[in-house]
Amino acid sequence: MTGMTDHTELILDGTKIAWHQDRIKAWERGERIAPITIDMALTRACNFACEYCYAMLQENDRRVINRKVIFDFLDDCAEIGVKGVSFVSDGESTISPVFSGAVRHGDELGLSMACGTNGFVLTERKLEDILAHLTYLRVNISAGERDRYAKIMGVKKHWFDRVCENIRDMMAIKKEHGLGVTIGMQMVLMPEYKDQILPLARLGKELRPDYLIFKHCSDSEDGDLGVDYEGYDGLYDTLREAEALSDDGYKVVVKWSKIEAKGKRSYQRCYGPPFIIQLSGSGLVAPCGMLFNERYKKFHIGNICEQRFKDIWASDKYWQVMNYLASPDFNAQVMCGSLCLQHKANEALDAYRKGQLDLQAPSGPPPRHLSFI
Repeated sequence: MTGMTDHTELILDGTKIAWHQDRIKAWERGERIAPITIDMALTRACNFACEYCYAMLQENDRRVINRKVIFDFLDDCAEIGVKGVSFVSDGESTISPVFSGAVRHGDELGLSMACGTNGFVLTERKLEDILAHLTYLRVNISAGERDRYAKIMGVKKHWFDRVCENIRDMMAIKKEHGLGVTIGMQMVLMPEYKDQILPLARLGKELRPDYLIFKHCSDSEDGDLGVDYEGYDGLYDTLREAEALSDDGYKVVVKWSKIEAKGKRSYQRCYGPPFIIQLSGSGLVAPCGMLFNERYKKFHIGNICEQRFKDIWASDKYWQVMNYLASPDFNAQVMCGSLCLQHKANEALDAYRKGQLDLQAPSGPPPRHLSFI
Protein backbone atom coordinates (compact mmCIF):
# COMPACT_ATOMS: atom_id res chain seq x y z
CA MET A 1 0.00 0.00 0.00
CA THR A 2 1.87 3.07 -1.19
CA GLY A 3 1.18 6.66 -2.13
CA MET A 4 0.95 9.69 0.14
CA THR A 5 -2.15 10.10 2.28
CA ASP A 6 -4.95 11.58 0.19
CA HIS A 7 -7.16 14.46 1.19
CA THR A 8 -10.55 12.77 0.94
CA GLU A 9 -12.71 12.91 4.03
CA LEU A 10 -11.70 11.02 7.18
CA ILE A 11 -14.89 10.04 9.05
CA LEU A 12 -14.04 9.58 12.73
CA ASP A 13 -17.46 10.24 14.28
CA GLY A 14 -20.03 8.44 12.18
CA THR A 15 -20.45 5.36 10.00
CA LYS A 16 -19.48 4.58 6.41
CA ILE A 17 -22.11 1.87 6.00
CA ALA A 18 -24.05 3.81 3.31
CA TRP A 19 -21.14 3.28 0.91
CA HIS A 20 -21.78 -0.49 1.06
CA GLN A 21 -25.05 -0.72 -0.84
CA ASP A 22 -24.48 -4.33 -1.91
CA ARG A 23 -24.43 -5.51 1.72
CA ILE A 24 -27.38 -3.35 2.75
CA LYS A 25 -29.55 -4.67 -0.09
CA ALA A 26 -28.51 -8.29 0.54
CA TRP A 27 -29.26 -7.82 4.27
CA GLU A 28 -32.69 -6.42 3.42
CA ARG A 29 -33.39 -9.51 1.32
CA GLY A 30 -32.56 -11.67 4.32
CA GLU A 31 -29.34 -13.05 2.82
CA ARG A 32 -26.42 -14.21 4.96
CA ILE A 33 -23.93 -11.42 4.39
CA ALA A 34 -20.23 -11.47 5.23
CA PRO A 35 -19.12 -8.77 7.69
CA ILE A 36 -17.65 -5.69 6.05
CA THR A 37 -15.39 -5.08 9.04
CA ILE A 38 -14.02 -7.46 11.67
CA ASP A 39 -12.55 -6.00 14.85
CA MET A 40 -10.41 -8.53 16.71
CA ALA A 41 -7.40 -9.08 18.95
CA LEU A 42 -4.60 -11.59 18.53
CA THR A 43 -4.28 -12.12 22.28
CA ARG A 44 -6.12 -11.32 25.50
CA ALA A 45 -2.82 -10.30 27.10
CA CYS A 46 -1.71 -6.70 27.53
CA ASN A 47 1.42 -5.00 28.82
CA PHE A 48 -0.52 -1.99 30.16
CA ALA A 49 -3.09 -1.70 32.97
CA CYS A 50 -5.27 1.25 31.92
CA GLU A 51 -7.79 2.51 34.47
CA TYR A 52 -10.55 2.69 31.85
CA CYS A 53 -9.93 -0.75 30.32
CA TYR A 54 -13.15 -2.47 29.24
CA ALA A 55 -11.23 -5.67 28.50
CA MET A 56 -11.15 -6.39 32.24
CA LEU A 57 -14.89 -7.02 31.94
CA GLN A 58 -14.55 -9.37 28.96
CA GLU A 59 -12.85 -12.44 30.46
CA ASN A 60 -13.63 -15.71 28.71
CA ASP A 61 -12.00 -19.09 28.11
CA ARG A 62 -8.59 -18.43 26.59
CA ARG A 63 -7.13 -20.09 23.52
CA VAL A 64 -3.92 -19.23 21.67
CA ILE A 65 -4.23 -17.65 18.24
CA ASN A 66 -1.12 -19.09 16.56
CA ARG A 67 0.19 -18.52 13.04
CA LYS A 68 -1.93 -21.27 11.44
CA VAL A 69 -5.11 -20.07 13.16
CA ILE A 70 -4.74 -16.44 12.09
CA PHE A 71 -3.60 -17.26 8.54
CA ASP A 72 -6.55 -19.64 8.09
CA PHE A 73 -8.84 -16.97 9.52
CA LEU A 74 -7.58 -14.29 7.14
CA ASP A 75 -7.83 -16.71 4.21
CA ASP A 76 -11.46 -17.34 5.16
CA CYS A 77 -12.16 -13.60 5.48
CA ALA A 78 -10.86 -12.97 1.97
CA GLU A 79 -12.83 -15.95 0.61
CA ILE A 80 -16.25 -14.96 2.02
CA GLY A 81 -15.91 -11.24 1.25
CA VAL A 82 -14.78 -9.48 4.45
CA LYS A 83 -13.20 -6.15 3.50
CA GLY A 84 -11.30 -4.93 6.55
CA VAL A 85 -9.73 -6.50 9.65
CA SER A 86 -8.66 -4.28 12.54
CA PHE A 87 -6.49 -5.61 15.38
CA VAL A 88 -8.06 -3.74 18.29
CA SER A 89 -10.64 -5.52 20.50
CA ASP A 90 -9.73 -6.86 23.97
CA GLY A 91 -5.94 -7.36 23.95
CA GLU A 92 -2.69 -5.76 22.82
CA SER A 93 -2.21 -7.47 19.47
CA THR A 94 1.27 -6.02 18.87
CA ILE A 95 2.74 -8.24 21.60
CA SER A 96 1.54 -11.40 19.85
CA PRO A 97 4.33 -13.24 18.00
CA VAL A 98 2.04 -13.54 14.96
CA PHE A 99 1.21 -9.82 14.70
CA SER A 100 3.58 -8.70 11.93
CA GLY A 101 3.01 -11.82 9.84
CA ALA A 102 -0.75 -11.47 10.15
CA VAL A 103 -0.67 -7.82 9.02
CA ARG A 104 1.39 -8.71 5.97
CA HIS A 105 -0.66 -11.80 5.11
CA GLY A 106 -3.96 -9.94 5.31
CA ASP A 107 -2.64 -7.17 3.09
CA GLU A 108 -1.36 -9.70 0.55
CA LEU A 109 -4.85 -11.24 0.42
CA GLY A 110 -6.32 -7.84 -0.47
CA LEU A 111 -7.84 -7.15 2.94
CA SER A 112 -7.56 -3.69 4.46
CA MET A 113 -5.57 -4.14 7.69
CA ALA A 114 -5.53 -1.80 10.68
CA CYS A 115 -4.40 -1.70 14.30
CA GLY A 116 -5.21 0.02 17.57
CA THR A 117 -2.36 -0.19 20.06
CA ASN A 118 -0.69 1.35 23.09
CA GLY A 119 2.32 1.67 20.79
CA PHE A 120 4.94 0.56 23.31
CA VAL A 121 6.56 -2.30 21.36
CA LEU A 122 6.25 -0.61 17.96
CA THR A 123 9.86 0.44 17.71
CA GLU A 124 11.44 1.56 14.44
CA ARG A 125 12.38 -1.94 13.24
CA LYS A 126 8.87 -3.31 13.75
CA LEU A 127 7.30 -0.24 12.17
CA GLU A 128 9.43 -0.64 9.06
CA ASP A 129 8.00 -4.15 8.78
CA ILE A 130 4.28 -3.31 9.07
CA LEU A 131 3.45 0.29 8.15
CA ALA A 132 3.32 -0.29 4.40
CA HIS A 133 0.70 -3.01 4.98
CA LEU A 134 -1.70 -1.00 7.16
CA THR A 135 -4.60 1.27 6.27
CA TYR A 136 -4.46 2.98 9.66
CA LEU A 137 -2.54 2.73 12.91
CA ARG A 138 -4.05 4.32 16.01
CA VAL A 139 -2.15 4.79 19.28
CA ASN A 140 -4.21 4.87 22.48
CA ILE A 141 -2.63 7.53 24.67
CA SER A 142 -4.87 8.98 27.36
CA ALA A 143 -2.61 11.64 28.83
CA GLY A 144 -0.19 14.28 27.59
CA GLU A 145 2.09 14.39 30.65
CA ARG A 146 4.40 11.67 32.00
CA ASP A 147 3.08 11.44 35.55
CA ARG A 148 -0.57 11.36 34.58
CA TYR A 149 0.16 8.93 31.74
CA ALA A 150 1.80 6.52 34.18
CA LYS A 151 -1.18 6.73 36.55
CA ILE A 152 -3.98 6.51 33.96
CA MET A 153 -2.35 3.83 31.80
CA GLY A 154 -0.84 1.78 34.62
CA VAL A 155 2.80 1.84 33.53
CA LYS A 156 6.18 3.33 34.47
CA LYS A 157 6.74 7.01 33.72
CA HIS A 158 9.52 6.48 31.19
CA TRP A 159 7.20 4.38 29.02
CA PHE A 160 5.56 7.67 28.02
CA ASP A 161 8.84 8.82 26.46
CA ARG A 162 9.23 5.58 24.52
CA VAL A 163 5.70 5.74 23.11
CA CYS A 164 6.23 9.36 22.03
CA GLU A 165 9.47 8.36 20.30
CA ASN A 166 7.68 5.50 18.55
CA ILE A 167 5.03 7.94 17.26
CA ARG A 168 7.79 10.21 15.94
CA ASP A 169 9.29 7.18 14.16
CA MET A 170 5.91 6.27 12.66
CA MET A 171 5.56 9.71 11.13
CA ALA A 172 9.17 9.73 9.89
CA ILE A 173 8.81 6.32 8.21
CA LYS A 174 5.48 7.30 6.67
CA LYS A 175 7.02 10.45 5.22
CA GLU A 176 10.27 8.81 4.10
CA HIS A 177 8.52 6.03 2.18
CA GLY A 178 5.49 8.03 1.01
CA LEU A 179 3.09 5.61 2.69
CA GLY A 180 -0.69 5.96 2.57
CA VAL A 181 -1.21 4.72 6.14
CA THR A 182 -3.16 7.10 8.39
CA ILE A 183 -1.59 7.50 11.83
CA GLY A 184 -3.69 8.69 14.74
CA MET A 185 -3.66 9.13 18.48
CA GLN A 186 -6.70 8.50 20.65
CA MET A 187 -7.68 9.51 24.16
CA VAL A 188 -10.30 7.44 25.95
CA LEU A 189 -11.72 10.30 27.96
CA MET A 190 -13.13 9.98 31.45
CA PRO A 191 -14.40 13.28 32.97
CA GLU A 192 -11.65 13.04 35.62
CA TYR A 193 -9.02 13.23 32.88
CA LYS A 194 -10.03 16.80 31.99
CA ASP A 195 -6.59 18.12 33.00
CA GLN A 196 -4.97 16.07 30.20
CA ILE A 197 -7.10 17.25 27.26
CA LEU A 198 -5.01 20.29 26.37
CA PRO A 199 -1.59 18.78 27.24
CA LEU A 200 -2.39 15.86 24.92
CA ALA A 201 -3.64 18.13 22.15
CA ARG A 202 -0.41 20.14 22.41
CA LEU A 203 1.67 16.96 22.46
CA GLY A 204 -0.09 15.83 19.28
CA LYS A 205 0.75 19.15 17.67
CA GLU A 206 4.40 18.40 18.44
CA LEU A 207 4.37 14.72 17.36
CA ARG A 208 2.33 15.50 14.21
CA PRO A 209 0.12 12.43 13.71
CA ASP A 210 -2.63 12.81 11.11
CA TYR A 211 -5.22 13.17 13.86
CA LEU A 212 -5.92 13.06 17.58
CA ILE A 213 -9.34 11.88 18.67
CA PHE A 214 -11.12 12.31 22.00
CA LYS A 215 -13.79 9.66 22.61
CA HIS A 216 -16.10 8.78 25.47
CA CYS A 217 -15.45 5.78 27.72
CA SER A 218 -17.79 2.82 27.36
CA ASP A 219 -19.14 1.17 30.49
CA SER A 220 -20.96 -2.09 31.16
CA GLU A 221 -24.70 -2.24 31.73
CA ASP A 222 -23.87 -2.54 35.46
CA GLY A 223 -21.61 0.52 35.42
CA ASP A 224 -18.53 -1.45 36.52
CA LEU A 225 -16.08 1.26 35.42
CA GLY A 226 -18.06 4.03 37.11
CA VAL A 227 -18.13 6.40 34.14
CA ASP A 228 -19.87 9.68 35.10
CA TYR A 229 -21.67 10.49 31.84
CA GLU A 230 -23.15 13.73 33.24
CA GLY A 231 -19.59 14.85 33.98
CA TYR A 232 -18.79 15.23 30.28
CA ASP A 233 -20.80 18.48 30.22
CA GLY A 234 -18.01 20.22 32.12
CA LEU A 235 -15.46 19.31 29.43
CA TYR A 236 -17.08 20.94 26.40
CA ASP A 237 -15.20 24.27 26.51
CA THR A 238 -11.85 22.53 27.00
CA LEU A 239 -12.58 20.11 24.16
CA ARG A 240 -13.42 22.99 21.82
CA GLU A 241 -10.15 24.65 22.82
CA ALA A 242 -8.35 21.43 21.91
CA GLU A 243 -10.13 21.28 18.54
CA ALA A 244 -8.88 24.80 17.81
CA LEU A 245 -5.29 23.48 17.86
CA SER A 246 -5.94 21.69 14.55
CA ASP A 247 -3.92 22.82 11.55
CA ASP A 248 -3.43 21.73 7.93
CA GLY A 249 -1.52 18.55 8.81
CA TYR A 250 -2.96 17.73 12.23
CA LYS A 251 -6.65 17.29 12.99
CA VAL A 252 -8.08 17.29 16.52
CA VAL A 253 -11.44 15.51 16.52
CA VAL A 254 -13.98 15.10 19.32
CA LYS A 255 -16.52 12.27 19.03
CA TRP A 256 -19.25 14.69 20.00
CA SER A 257 -22.14 12.41 19.05
CA LYS A 258 -21.16 9.74 21.57
CA ILE A 259 -20.09 12.19 24.29
CA GLU A 260 -23.34 14.12 24.01
CA ALA A 261 -25.38 10.88 24.03
CA LYS A 262 -24.25 10.31 27.65
CA GLY A 263 -24.35 6.56 27.24
CA LYS A 264 -27.95 6.51 25.98
CA ARG A 265 -29.14 4.70 22.83
CA SER A 266 -31.98 5.89 20.57
CA TYR A 267 -32.72 2.35 19.38
CA GLN A 268 -33.60 -1.08 20.79
CA ARG A 269 -32.82 -3.48 17.94
CA CYS A 270 -29.18 -4.36 17.25
CA TYR A 271 -28.71 -4.56 13.46
CA GLY A 272 -24.99 -3.85 13.27
CA PRO A 273 -23.19 -7.17 13.96
CA PRO A 274 -23.81 -8.80 10.55
CA PHE A 275 -21.93 -5.79 9.09
CA ILE A 276 -19.28 -5.33 11.79
CA ILE A 277 -18.47 -8.15 14.19
CA GLN A 278 -15.90 -8.59 16.97
CA LEU A 279 -13.59 -11.42 17.99
CA SER A 280 -11.85 -11.77 21.32
CA GLY A 281 -8.12 -12.35 21.62
CA SER A 282 -9.11 -15.79 22.89
CA GLY A 283 -10.41 -16.63 19.40
CA LEU A 284 -14.03 -16.31 20.54
CA VAL A 285 -16.53 -15.20 17.89
CA ALA A 286 -19.34 -13.10 19.38
CA PRO A 287 -21.51 -10.28 18.01
CA CYS A 288 -19.62 -7.61 19.96
CA GLY A 289 -17.03 -7.07 22.65
CA MET A 290 -19.65 -6.31 25.28
CA LEU A 291 -20.79 -9.93 25.01
CA PHE A 292 -17.36 -11.60 25.36
CA ASN A 293 -17.72 -12.35 29.07
CA GLU A 294 -18.66 -15.90 30.10
CA ARG A 295 -21.95 -14.62 31.55
CA TYR A 296 -23.11 -14.01 27.94
CA LYS A 297 -22.33 -17.54 26.78
CA LYS A 298 -25.61 -17.86 24.88
CA PHE A 299 -24.23 -15.27 22.43
CA HIS A 300 -20.94 -17.12 21.90
CA ILE A 301 -20.95 -18.59 18.41
CA GLY A 302 -17.64 -20.43 18.11
CA ASN A 303 -13.87 -20.13 18.35
CA ILE A 304 -11.45 -19.75 15.43
CA CYS A 305 -8.84 -21.76 17.36
CA GLU A 306 -11.14 -24.75 17.12
CA GLN A 307 -13.09 -24.23 13.88
CA ARG A 308 -12.59 -22.42 10.58
CA PHE A 309 -14.20 -18.98 10.56
CA LYS A 310 -15.96 -19.59 7.24
CA ASP A 311 -17.72 -22.57 8.85
CA ILE A 312 -18.65 -20.58 11.96
CA TRP A 313 -20.02 -17.79 9.75
CA ALA A 314 -22.07 -20.25 7.65
CA SER A 315 -23.50 -22.00 10.72
CA ASP A 316 -27.11 -21.78 11.87
CA LYS A 317 -25.86 -20.72 15.34
CA TYR A 318 -24.20 -17.59 13.90
CA TRP A 319 -27.40 -16.48 12.21
CA GLN A 320 -29.64 -17.46 15.12
CA VAL A 321 -27.66 -15.07 17.31
CA MET A 322 -27.72 -12.31 14.68
CA ASN A 323 -31.46 -12.68 14.15
CA TYR A 324 -32.13 -12.65 17.90
CA LEU A 325 -30.28 -9.34 18.32
CA ALA A 326 -32.44 -7.82 15.56
CA SER A 327 -35.69 -9.18 17.02
CA PRO A 328 -38.25 -7.63 19.42
CA ASP A 329 -36.95 -10.06 22.06
CA PHE A 330 -33.74 -8.01 22.36
CA ASN A 331 -33.53 -4.47 23.75
CA ALA A 332 -30.13 -2.82 23.49
CA GLN A 333 -31.26 0.02 25.76
CA VAL A 334 -31.42 -2.27 28.79
CA MET A 335 -29.44 -5.38 27.82
CA CYS A 336 -26.17 -3.74 26.68
CA GLY A 337 -23.40 -1.54 27.98
CA SER A 338 -22.95 2.01 26.76
CA LEU A 339 -22.46 2.85 23.10
CA CYS A 340 -20.59 -0.07 21.58
CA LEU A 341 -18.45 -0.39 18.44
CA GLN A 342 -21.62 -0.98 16.38
CA HIS A 343 -23.43 2.07 17.78
CA LYS A 344 -23.21 4.40 14.78
CA ALA A 345 -24.08 1.60 12.32
CA ASN A 346 -26.99 0.64 14.60
CA GLU A 347 -28.28 4.22 14.62
CA ALA A 348 -28.24 4.39 10.83
CA LEU A 349 -29.74 0.95 10.23
CA ASP A 350 -32.45 1.45 12.84
CA ALA A 351 -33.46 4.81 11.36
CA TYR A 352 -33.42 3.21 7.89
CA ARG A 353 -35.67 0.36 9.05
CA LYS A 354 -38.09 2.90 10.53
CA GLY A 355 -38.15 4.95 7.32
CA GLN A 356 -36.49 7.91 9.05
CA LEU A 357 -33.27 7.81 7.02
CA ASP A 358 -32.47 7.31 3.36
CA LEU A 359 -29.43 5.03 3.15
CA GLN A 360 -28.84 5.56 -0.55
CA ALA A 361 -25.29 5.67 -1.88
CA PRO A 362 -23.78 9.08 -1.01
CA SER A 363 -22.68 11.33 -3.84
CA GLY A 364 -19.14 12.56 -4.24
CA PRO A 365 -15.86 10.77 -3.57
CA PRO A 366 -15.94 8.06 -0.90
CA PRO A 367 -14.18 8.75 2.40
CA ARG A 368 -10.94 7.08 3.43
CA HIS A 369 -10.83 3.72 5.23
CA LEU A 370 -13.99 2.53 3.52
CA SER A 371 -13.48 -1.06 4.69
CA PHE A 372 -13.84 0.04 8.32
CA ILE A 373 -17.43 1.11 8.74
